[in-house]
Amino acid sequence: MDLFEKCRRFKEDPGFAQALGFPTNPSTAKAMGLYPFFIPLNGTEGTTVTVGGRQLIMIGSNNYLGLTTHPKVREASVEAIREFGTSCTGSRFLNGTLVMHQELEHKLASFLGKERAIVFSTGYQVNLGTISALVGRNDVIICDKEDHASIVDGSRLALGRVVRFRHNEVEDLERALKACPADAGKLVIVDGVFSMGGELSPLPDIVPVCKEHGARLMVDDAHGIGVTGAGRGTAAHFGVSEDVDLIMGTFSKSLASVGGFVAGSDAAIDWIQHFARSLMFSASLPPPNVAAALAALEVLEQEPERVDRVNEVAERMRVRYREMGYDVGASETPIVPIFVGGAMEAMTLWKAVFEAGVYTNVAIPPAVPEGKSLLRTSYMATHTDDQLVEVAEIFASLRKDRSILR
Repeated sequence: MDLFEKCRRFKEDPGFAQALGFPTNPSTAKAMGLYPFFIPLNGTEGTTVTVGGRQLIMIGSNNYLGLTTHPKVREASVEAIREFGTSCTGSRFLNGTLVMHQELEHKLASFLGKERAIVFSTGYQVNLGTISALVGRNDVIICDKEDHASIVDGSRLALGRVVRFRHNEVEDLERALKACPADAGKLVIVDGVFSMGGELSPLPDIVPVCKEHGARLMVDDAHGIGVTGAGRGTAAHFGVSEDVDLIMGTFSKSLASVGGFVAGSDAAIDWIQHFARSLMFSASLPPPNVAAALAALEVLEQEPERVDRVNEVAERMRVRYREMGYDVGASETPIVPIFVGGAMEAMTLWKAVFEAGVYTNVAIPPAVPEGKSLLRTSYMATHTDDQLVEVAEIFASLRKDRSILR
């Protein structure tokens, strides 16, 4: 069969798309006016965006602290371009390491209470490189079933065996660890904040289980840095930072840039630095992005009230949604899901919210399990009270519309 035949069928045949786990194919969804992806923005000012000349309130961004438009962050990025240009044109391993890369790594390690950190060009590359560098042929990866796709892909690249345990179920994690060979190296990987449901990983229960079975613990805190633990992440929130071996984070959420990092012991980071292929064979993070992350980290430390504000906003919206009868699951963070159930129902609700003037995201199979489709709403420290009231009023009115939610 022609390699591209599946591409044609996916585009033209809804039944083929359904067989792949999608509710329908993109062409059909577009024809129905229900395609929620790849929407181009004409402009963005953080809490609002412009789409086709219309201004919408943005509740679908990971800009939790609202720093992408902060004057210090903007100016730092512009000044870095003036001084260093737009790119390093080389990998970190060769000519692509600037003093500012090392400054950012030093400050991140200090901020998180770790010996060292290493910066990658994207958060996705952090997990690809770190996991595949550390886990060898006779080792075992034990990860939560709802871990981020980058953890799944990093685990596929590694030579070791992969075992998955039921979401946030520590007893199932312990069962998996007991089944591992005694002489195997073991790496447990969890999200600190789960990106769809907004719930926290139970680190105080996970840490002793890892210690009992001689496993190392890696926490992907892409959505926790800047949000939990006074901004220092989920391990700090639970007071277990010293017990977490590796803390991974990104700059594309709270730190208003792009890129990522992993922090841990000097020996572990040194190993990753010399064996992570996604670091060694990719161009380094460009100067304006490094400068933006540095400035954002500085603002986070100087303005801790932003962390308090974003969590207050999220709690207010959780309470309001529950009062309306929406299911927001076990969210404890600025990620507040609205579980709808069926994929078409979720896409229909997304469209109604969009037309009413609110931009949010929809998650449908295969990104989420069948019957667990949701709108992923997320909040910023810079959302105004008036914006939150308007969003709540729109969701309240749609809750009553039986043509949308049955």
